[in-house]
Amino acid sequence: MPIEAIRDFAKEDLNAVDRVIRQRLHSDVPLIRQVSEYIVQSGGKRLRPLVLILAARACGYSGTDHHELAAVVEFIHTATLLHDDVVDESALRRGRATANALFGNAASVLVGDFLYSRAFQMMVGVGSMAVMRVLADATNTIAEGEVLQLMNCHDADIDEERYLRVIRFKTAKLFEAASRLGAILGGVESRIEQSMASYGMHLGTAFQLIDDVLDYSGDLHQTGKNLGDDLAEGKATLPLIYAMRTGSPEQAALIRAAIERGGTEEFPLVLRTIQETGALEYTRARAAAESGLAVAMLEPLAPTRYKECLLQLADFAVTRTY
Repeated sequence: MPIEAIRDFAKEDLNAVDRVIRQRLHSDVPLIRQVSEYIVQSGGKRLRPLVLILAARACGYSGTDHHELAAVVEFIHTATLLHDDVVDESALRRGRATANALFGNAASVLVGDFLYSRAFQMMVGVGSMAVMRVLADATNTIAEGEVLQLMNCHDADIDEERYLRVIRFKTAKLFEAASRLGAILGGVESRIEQSMASYGMHLGTAFQLIDDVLDYSGDLHQTGKNLGDDLAEGKATLPLIYAMRTGSPEQAALIRAAIERGGTEEFPLVLRTIQETGALEYTRARAAAESGLAVAMLEPLAPTRYKECLLQLADFAVTRTY
């Protein structure tokens, strides 16, 4: 089942989420409307809202609070993108100019703050302490992950364990929260709730690892970003970590220097080293292992079309090209 088929299956719920997003983006401040509308409607995959919707339905939920919470998750994700692009000084995302490139850093940061605060207003409206706890913990962990990533920039000594910690904090945590929230709405027992949270964590980890692969093998027109963006920012992602660990001393020294300096001057040589050491294949294998763990976490769920879609999302995470 391709991702388009999954989205089509959940189309009614996703359309309801989009209506909530548009309604909740309203502000009497024109610049807030302009920037937030630009970033929210810039072609994102809406994967985190989709995970929450499918998880809630797979756990037997039949109300409408999942629409509000899916929008909350998307707002939190969007706020992190706005802040990320400022920190990374990015000019391109999803094939379009970033909000900070168009509107400036100050506007991007402040509108990101608006989206965070609007998300918290919305989650309070659901009236569940468990929901608020999950989202409050998630946003705090994501912020820690952002700082960890900043500390790791231009650090060629980062190892695989440290890098995976950044992924789990910065990227996978919101997938985990989305999946857990679906389980909470479904009122399942704590054992299944924890399994659903683990599903999201492993899914998000696999998703980010494939992002790392695509940074050295993707197509600009599909990924919306230039090859080597991570290297330009001095980020030691898993393909670089593995290539340094398994390559020759000369190859390791080349990658180390490229990470410490940043930029893309050595990108062709670094890319050749990554290819020669099998670093992309290794990273894909790690992503596939995470996807397999995500699939295993769904075992307690009764067989439904929603569960099947969650299984297919785990496959999409590692087979995607964008």
